[in-house]
Amino acid sequence: MGTGSIIVDQIYDGAVTHIGISLAFGLAVFLIVFLFGNISGAHINPAVTIGLALCKRFQSNQVIPYITAQLGGAVAASFSLYLIFGNSTTLGITLPSGSPQQSFVFEFIMTFLLMFVIVSVSADEKIGRVGSGAAIGMIVAIDAFVGGRVSGASMNPARSFGPAIVNMNFESHWIYWFAPIAGSLVGALLYRHAFK
Repeated sequence: MGTGSIIVDQIYDGAVTHIGISLAFGLAVFLIVFLFGNISGAHINPAVTIGLALCKRFQSNQVIPYITAQLGGAVAASFSLYLIFGNSTTLGITLPSGSPQQSFVFEFIMTFLLMFVIVSVSADEKIGRVGSGAAIGMIVAIDAFVGGRVSGASMNPARSFGPAIVNMNFESHWIYWFAPIAGSLVGALLYRHAFK
């Protein structure tokens, strides 16, 4: 839904708008957490999976299978969008609009905030799936609104990997692995040491 909203916005001359794209990403994450949180933990992000394993909130022997599924899902989603729209757009690929360093810092901070929210809401059983989904979806939407035009607001290596594979364009792709994973690890460690 997120990358699809980018494609529709490109094809139809800004019909979705930057705010609409931000909301599409946030609402998609909200729905995934709400619908699949009790089945799989709603893991769609390798950086978050790694961070949760570091916090001892996820089994380390499940990290590789989950990341494999996340990357496979991202490629399948991007390939589906390619089948629908062809190569008339970039298929929502994430690329820095400024310097690589600027995008790295944005991706680090945005993923740090995302991870901090995730570990915070997952630690509070009173919040429930609706509350957790709303909080996580809101931070994704806010991050996308602020950072979308700077770095693409990936916060998720899988989200960047799918369009990159289908386009075979890995320009500055390292940013969208290293920065989210680093931000997630710092967010998880800070929560673990400050609040537990």
